[in-house]
Amino acid sequence: MGVAVSITAFPVLARILAELKLLTTDVGRMAMSAAAVNDVAAWILLALAIALSGTGSPLVSLWVFLSGSGFITLCIFVAPLLFKWMVKRCPEGEPVDEIYVCATLAAVLAAGLVTDTIGIHALFGAFVLGVLVPKEGPFAGALVEKVEDLVSGLFLPLYFVSSGLKTNVATIQGGQSWGLLVLVIVTACFGKIVGTVVVSLLCKIPFREALVLGFLMNTKGLVELIVLNIGKDRGVLNDQTFAIMVLMALFTTFITTPIVVAIYKPARMAASDYKHRTIQRKDPNTQLRLLTCFHSTRSIPTLINLMETSRGTGKRGGLRVFAMHLMELSERSSAILMVHKARKNGAPFWNKGESTDTNQVVVAFEAFEQLSQVSIRPTTAISAMSSMHEDICSSAQRKKAAVIILPFHKHQRIDGHLETTRSDLRHVNRRVLEHAPCSVGILVDRGLGGAAHIAASNVNYTITVLFFGGPDDREALSYGAIMAEHPGINLNVVRFVVDSKVAGESVRLDIDGNDGNRPEDKSDDEEFISEFREKVSKSGSIKFEECVVGGAAEAMAVIRSHNVSNLFLVGRIPEGQLVAALDKKGECPELGPIGKLLVSPELSTAASVLVMQQYRSQLTGHALTSLKEEDTAGGDSQ
Repeated sequence: MGVAVSITAFPVLARILAELKLLTTDVGRMAMSAAAVNDVAAWILLALAIALSGTGSPLVSLWVFLSGSGFITLCIFVAPLLFKWMVKRCPEGEPVDEIYVCATLAAVLAAGLVTDTIGIHALFGAFVLGVLVPKEGPFAGALVEKVEDLVSGLFLPLYFVSSGLKTNVATIQGGQSWGLLVLVIVTACFGKIVGTVVVSLLCKIPFREALVLGFLMNTKGLVELIVLNIGKDRGVLNDQTFAIMVLMALFTTFITTPIVVAIYKPARMAASDYKHRTIQRKDPNTQLRLLTCFHSTRSIPTLINLMETSRGTGKRGGLRVFAMHLMELSERSSAILMVHKARKNGAPFWNKGESTDTNQVVVAFEAFEQLSQVSIRPTTAISAMSSMHEDICSSAQRKKAAVIILPFHKHQRIDGHLETTRSDLRHVNRRVLEHAPCSVGILVDRGLGGAAHIAASNVNYTITVLFFGGPDDREALSYGAIMAEHPGINLNVVRFVVDSKVAGESVRLDIDGNDGNRPEDKSDDEEFISEFREKVSKSGSIKFEECVVGGAAEAMAVIRSHNVSNLFLVGRIPEGQLVAALDKKGECPELGPIGKLLVSPELSTAASVLVMQQYRSQLTGHALTSLKEEDTAGGDSQ
């Protein structure tokens, strides 16, 4: 009973923390570390309890104990060598040979047979071997993929059904029995919660976090049911005691989530106001903070090259980048792999103890950080697609980011056309645009700089900013001005001005509810352009061009003349009657009219596109309604 009461359910706790978005927080990491140690200690105590509870002379118990210790020692020295040999024969990017998966499963069954023969439960042998299996790389992924559905979908529910059939709640009768149930629950909660709180306070952890840790450590699950079933099978627990312990486990687990939600809200606790929510700012010498998001390693080269262009001369406050790996939390997510991926969340790059082959992301960012003057901090968001935008926005708030860079939901095929990666990524981007606490950029990746990082001395990019007017265009041009500080960047700024002969048509063209053509916006644009032109005169890498056009056809001709650029910078919702004429209904309304134009087949270009939206406390007008629009063009590719 002592072992059953003291256990913390590691897999159950991992799932609770992931769903509450606490897995990558300090409290989540502490809870998972403590639960992992607790889980290992519980299995050891279980093996010891089984050895001592066996019938017969003390010599039999001693033999079981020594044999179990010998088995563990043998596994520790032999199993890692075999698994390392298997991992080396399963390189990244190639299918894992089925023979290695079969051999691992056979070894698990053999380990269970050995411990069962010794006199310890068969599950103990399987647990010991499972602890030693590698948790990273293609071999681990293949093993989880082959086993998890069968175990989680069939064997585990059957085991819970078996435990439920053994639980006879009718045996709890009378005031004394119910009083015993209350006493067991109070004792279990008091010991776990108070003990955790006291130790946490001694370690200088704030009381609220200490209390949350106490309730998290009070979570029960599968391992406790295994202990109770073994106790019942060996006659240590009668039917009434077994039922009381099972109800205690259910109660302590059920109360964890609502209590943690009630007393600990990290997003609210971490919320703080900060000044620099945009790139356009009065003091250009302050530090620029970027939150760059990516779903796969395909985006890494372009992101690193974008960071290289964003660092400017390095004379300003510097560039600080938070690289966030967006990972979907699905029903199949393995608890141990989730924790392993979150364990290094935000860890500094100077930790050299890990294998570099299996973590391409860390290797790429580490190499760039060492070669540049950019500070990079990796982070991970593990959440469902429906709530992933909350993780992105709250992280930007905590990191005080000025810009969130999001990957476009389409990737470039070999033939140059864009193909949908995942349609639900588009909805994540739209929600971030609506709720972001800072400016947002959507990056359409067409291979900026190629498939590898370009050294600073070899950078030779042409970046084009298309300026029509409005806050989003001012934000795009402000970002372009920072990029132009880099010695390898040539910035072309094209300002579109409507010919005065056709300017009278603005009333007819602007009836769609666009936010543009307000006098204050025009004055802001003129003031901003005036300041920028003063800067142009001092810089030889910036070319400013003012194009007077009579309509959409002439504007398209000007845009086509800049097709050889490496990157287009545009505002999401530019303003003016010319934009209304260029706006066409179709796919991807979140890119805005100019962004849609640059990714459409109508304009053949190999340039990447970065669509900027300047931070506003609340989106209104066309900036908001465009996010609610549905695509009118079908198909996954264009």
